[in-house]
Amino acid sequence: MEAAVQESIDALSSLEERINRAVQVVTNLRTENERLNDQLTEANEQLVSTKAQVDELQASYNQARGENDALEQKIKALCEEIDVLRGERKQVRTRIEKLLSQLDLLSAS
Repeated sequence: MEAAVQESIDALSSLEERINRAVQVVTNLRTENERLNDQLTEANEQLVSTKAQVDELQASYNQARGENDALEQKIKALCEEIDVLRGERKQVRTRIEKLLSQLDLLSAS
């Protein structure tokens, strides 16, 4: 009978030890779960912040692109105007040279 009591005590001790290990494992898993949830929350906050930055950069890019297009059109118009002015200057120069040559002819006669 004493052997049966000893076996019962050993079985109870073994069960108690397994329960204690299970409690420790569950406690460790809960702690790890909390840590992972904190990391997930932080990652989600960073994601939201990064998305906002991307949206802001995209808006800035679109604005800059629009401004660049407008400046390119202005440059093109100014280049065309310069070409026209150069042509007019050449015509004026030619006309003045003709007038000067006519004046030379008048003063020579």
